[in-house]
Amino acid sequence: MFSNCLMDLKMFSEIHCSSSLDPHRWRLPRWVLWFKLLLQVPVLAWVLLTSFGNAAAATANANNPASASSASSASSAMANASPLAVDIGRIKQRGELVVAMVANDTPPFFYERNGELVGLEVDLAKSIAKALNVEVRFNRDAKSFNEVVELVAQRRADLGISKLSRTLARAQMVHFSQPYLTLNHALVINRVAFARLASNMRVEEVIRDYSGSLGVIKGTSFVDFAKVNFPKAKIMEYPNGKEIYKAVNSGEVIAAYRDEFEIKRLLKETPSLALTLRTVTLKDLDDALGIAVGVNDLTLLAFVNQVLSQQREKLDIQKVLNALEKNP
Repeated sequence: MFSNCLMDLKMFSEIHCSSSLDPHRWRLPRWVLWFKLLLQVPVLAWVLLTSFGNAAAATANANNPASASSASSASSAMANASPLAVDIGRIKQRGELVVAMVANDTPPFFYERNGELVGLEVDLAKSIAKALNVEVRFNRDAKSFNEVVELVAQRRADLGISKLSRTLARAQMVHFSQPYLTLNHALVINRVAFARLASNMRVEEVIRDYSGSLGVIKGTSFVDFAKVNFPKAKIMEYPNGKEIYKAVNSGEVIAAYRDEFEIKRLLKETPSLALTLRTVTLKDLDDALGIAVGVNDLTLLAFVNQVLSQQREKLDIQKVLNALEKNP
């Protein structure tokens, strides 16, 4: 382009100088040639400025190799930037998946054996961490199941895996994964006290419209379940399973409300209780256990659901009971 401008200028000069000698060589009016030359001037200026700019940049880079290297590194970093979602990237950068789990052992889901944390849900947490290619760290600061949910909501843990029931109250604080285990609700009932309440009515009729005392463990999902499913009952909260079973056995409360696994484990551990207590499994009420995920961690939630979907062995009540037999 630069050479074309020079050629036009040269041609104009030759025509201008020779036109007086040979009028036949003059083919265009003079103003046309001037106009054409003026059009070339901005292009010539742009070519000159670009050339000078490139030369200046080359000189600067030669005099300051650190600056050139920095620019090259920045370009390379941008080219190699990870496309990971923010929530996944946070875990990858940290190098570990933080999983909240309640402090009290709940075999066979999670418990310490020979100084090591083991169990069905411990294995589940490790499988998710392995899929992310990071280590797993368990946060057991929570004293109740509700506190596990709070740890996730406060971003002090990435996930909550702790035999967590999916409830409406908890769903206002965190997201829940698809269920990885579904258990039925169940009651353990004091035979004598229940007979007084029932009189001549059938068990199903009494339970459907239950108005007696009902024990639940404080800080668990069954506090909420009891209010919804047994609105006429007198709900009494106890600190742990041991205290609630003691209350039922003594007649302090007529029935205790838990999931079917906990009731079956109770009778397995203390078979003699079958003499004074009876159990009722509520087949129409499900307790779906899910993994708690932060409300902003939508990609992590999708990832967890994908891991659960790809598991070959799905948990059910029988497998949980078998695991309890193997790891008492």
